Amino acid sequence: MSFVIPDDLAPEAYPLAWLVGRWTGHGEIEYPGIPKAEIVQDIVFDHDGGPYLTYSCTTRLRGTEDEPGVVWAVESGFWRVAPSAPEGVTLQDYQHPLEIVMSDASGLLTCYMGAVGNGRIDMATRFAAATETGPEVRGATRMYGLVEGELMWAWDLAAFGQELQSYMSARLKRAQ
Repeated sequence: MSFVIPDDLAPEAYPLAWLVGRWTGHGEIEYPGIPKAEIVQDIVFDHDGGPYLTYSCTTRLRGTEDEPGVVWAVESGFWRVAPSAPEGVTLQDYQHPLEIVMSDASGLLTCYMGAVGNGRIDMATRFAAATETGPEVRGATRMYGLVEGELMWAWDLAAFGQELQSYMSARLKRAQ
């Protein structure tokens, strides 16, 4: 399914235009102390005319055909193309610098820095902060890619005393 750049999308957000819409699909979660499980995700990238995209993601453990499954995580945030790359970051000619701020209902706030270009996004934490009862996260990386019209993504996490390693991944189809 192709996409159309919305007429009212801010030009600053054009490198992210391919994300705009609703994406749904399946994946898996596995991490030390967390049993391997299938997940179902619903991600929405939207815009309000500002120089950024809004982001919301609900992840559920896979339920039955009649039951939607238990909510595992809910995130929201803002994705924007930065005016310049941070010091020490070298971009390829086709890449644009990216800044992302995400909050998670568990009490985690994460700021990512990264690059977008040619249907791929690579990002890593600049910092992660948690509320008093929020999860202890030391760092993370995420990769998103448009592969044959589907959104593939992977999240590596350094948390709960563990080193950076695979945490969650999914394959999503554009729903609208």
